Amino acid sequence: MANKAEEILAGMERWFSRLGVDTHYWNSRFDRFARVVARLAGRPIAFNIAIFIILVWMLSGPVFGFSDTWQLIINTATTIVTFLMVFVIQHTQNRDTDAIQIKLDELIRAVDQAENMLLDLEEMEEEELEILRRRYMELARRAREQLDARRGDKSKTL
Repeated sequence: MANKAEEILAGMERWFSRLGVDTHYWNSRFDRFARVVARLAGRPIAFNIAIFIILVWMLSGPVFGFSDTWQLIINTATTIVTFLMVFVIQHTQNRDTDAIQIKLDELIRAVDQAENMLLDLEEMEEEELEILRRRYMELARRAREQLDARRGDKSKTL
């Protein structure tokens, strides 16, 4: 699935390059912009500003007679902000997920007894993931049983 998305993105990059667009430049600009916006939007002051804007809009209702235009202003503004924030949030989430995945891959690679087949787990099909999930659930069940058995042995010696 990810390979198909990467192929599509690579095709789009080539298309933009043929048009003379420096995609590396614009990608890095958007990356910086998205990080800044995500950090700012995630702060309490951003929430307080949004509440303030809504309160001002609500209090201005009687002045404008609760007209259709008055309602359209807040509807349009919130729709635009929501639409743009979806892209910013998704970009930030993708970037963070990729960074975490790379860190986890490095930990798996560095641990001698780790199974390297887990390095590309996010690329596996749903059925393969289910098989692995069952396997690790069984390992966890056995580990709990061993822990319970050890606890039982300790309580007998006390």
